[in-house]
Amino acid sequence: MAEEQEKDYFWFYIGGLIAATIVLVLMLKADETKHLESGAVASLQKETFSKIETRKTSNNSSASAIAGK
Repeated sequence: MAEEQEKDYFWFYIGGLIAATIVLVLMLKADETKHLESGAVASLQKETFSKIETRKTSNNSSASAIAGK
């Protein structure tokens, strides 16, 4: 008598897992980069760099403060 061979779905499970992982990564990446589109990061960077430039250009320390007295 011929025995029926059971179908092996191992590679289908592996393929489904890979596809699910790729979809999940793409969804999370889209959600993570959503805040970059609003322009909030650019405005914060502009404000930060302007404050850094102000700090560099206005040196109000006296000679005694520089000497550590």
